[in-house]
Amino acid sequence: DRHPVLELGEDDGQGVKIVIHRFPLWTEYAARRSSLGEFRVFIAMRYWHPRARETVRQVAAFAPEQVILLPLYPQFSTTTTGSSLQEWQREAEAAGLKATTRALCCYPEETGFVDAVVAGLRDALRRVEGDKPPRVLFSAHGLPKKIIDGGDPYQWQVEQSVAAVLGRLGEVNLDWQICYQSRVGPLEWIGPATDSEIEAAGREGRPIIVVPVAFVSEHSETLVELDIEYRHLAEKAGAPVYIRVATAGTEAAFIAGLAGLVGSAIAAGRPVCSQVGGRRCPAEWRGCPQAVA
Repeated sequence: DRHPVLELGEDDGQGVKIVIHRFPLWTEYAARRSSLGEFRVFIAMRYWHPRARETVRQVAAFAPEQVILLPLYPQFSTTTTGSSLQEWQREAEAAGLKATTRALCCYPEETGFVDAVVAGLRDALRRVEGDKPPRVLFSAHGLPKKIIDGGDPYQWQVEQSVAAVLGRLGEVNLDWQICYQSRVGPLEWIGPATDSEIEAAGREGRPIIVVPVAFVSEHSETLVELDIEYRHLAEKAGAPVYIRVATAGTEAAFIAGLAGLVGSAIAAGRPVCSQVGGRRCPAEWRGCPQAVA
């Protein structure tokens, strides 16, 4: 079986040529490792095909007793998981899909996810040589600051993910920073920005390790932005080493964790379930999809 992969190559100096291979779903791997009984896996994308409308029709034809919505966003945001769940609900209602539906909202500290990130980071730390210690940058997709100020819990959950990784890693003297990438538009975004942190570390002559902590698959924001654009930035700034840790992908620990989350959602019997069952966000994060206890 192939892992998810994009092949990247220079296209006569005109940019990046991307070839997308067919790849097995993470959840198909989960199906092989679970004891959840008979079920079928479908995939729906938020901004690419298959969109929710197409997948809803496939699910309706399958006629399941219940549907479990499993986001591949570990941290909840109204702009990602939230909007995806809303789109699914609209399309399900339009298609007349009546099956009981339960959703996972977030799993920022799920053990399998954390273990997969820690394993990649440990490997990267072993590969660094030189006199200066590395700067570890935990990079997540950014958001406009006004969304966070409005109560979206995404940034807080990213911080919880990083805290869990650091706790499991156990490196007391690690030099690390959370930062945010992929800014677009004129609005103020949460920071610090990943590219600024890379330039700062490069000017200090520090080896750089970038850990994507909010992506679980490889795509343009890892394979292009982190691997090509930010690598060039690091080299230009003077960094002697630039290592980008792979995403969790189909790592066994991560897949086992996803299967466990599905089982927990079924057992909990709640319309929306976090990795701990009920609400895990503090009350100030009004964008959390679960009511304050």
